[in-house]
Amino acid sequence: MTPALHRPRTTLPAVALLAAALVAGCAQPGNASTPPAASAAAATTATAATDRAEASFAALEQQFGARLGVFAVDTGSGREVTHRDGERFAFASTIKSLAAGALLKKASDADLDKVVHYRQEDVLAWAPITSQHVATGMRLRDIAAASIQYSDNTAANLVVAELGGPAAVQQSLRDLGDSTTSVDRTEPTLNEATPGDTRDTSTPRVLAADLRRYVLGDALGADRRNLLTDWLVGNTTGGPFVRAGVPADWKIGDKTGNAGYGTRNDVAVAWPSGGRSPIVIVLLSDRGKADATSDDALLAQATKTVVSALG
Repeated sequence: MTPALHRPRTTLPAVALLAAALVAGCAQPGNASTPPAASAAAATTATAATDRAEASFAALEQQFGARLGVFAVDTGSGREVTHRDGERFAFASTIKSLAAGALLKKASDADLDKVVHYRQEDVLAWAPITSQHVATGMRLRDIAAASIQYSDNTAANLVVAELGGPAAVQQSLRDLGDSTTSVDRTEPTLNEATPGDTRDTSTPRVLAADLRRYVLGDALGADRRNLLTDWLVGNTTGGPFVRAGVPADWKIGDKTGNAGYGTRNDVAVAWPSGGRSPIVIVLLSDRGKADATSDDALLAQATKTVVSALG
């Protein structure tokens, strides 16, 4: 601890002390620059916006025949917009963003630059990048990028293997302070998303906290944090979701996911224009039937509600 600087003590005249006491007695609590009436009005407005958002989310659930989980936070003001934010949902491929964060926290530069070799039989049905490099292998950093930017399932499994398996990914989240998320399987079985099965699930609030720690917090050093952000901003699968629900001049970094039972998810950090603080947005949804399809518009409409509620 840095020792405090010692300054000469100054004794105020009695009159000055009396004047200071009178001023202090007349001062109002709270922010001196914001009159209490204005603060109360702002709080009332914010509450009304939150209530409208809650009603809008419930209406979207009815419209799309879905269960919708929402957690969004303006990291500047601390204002939150929520709906079913404590309920469990299958996280699907959104976990790839957190596994990449764990890799960036653990791996050295030499680790990231090493070439990882894999076999043709390791290549899954959805492997748009890794399927092209079976003969040569890929650098670990490029594998991690492919897992986020193209949701390449083979790449995701290679990242998880590098970390030590699903249990190691879960432990990395425990180390962040996440005692909720359950990481149990690899691609593609983690996408079963059977209702009531807590494997490979989390809540909107907890996933938002994890993403915030990796992208905006101090879980990673600045260089690694910037690298993860670049991967998320360069994502190619998120166009119809959060990106479709924000103003065109906002910057978005996100990771999508889809799974059984109509599961459709997006976890994102949004950087509004005009220098406003980032907003973390997590949207998780499902439809409760094994053969249910999803509708991309649900997440876009939910995002618009979040943006409107946060102003």
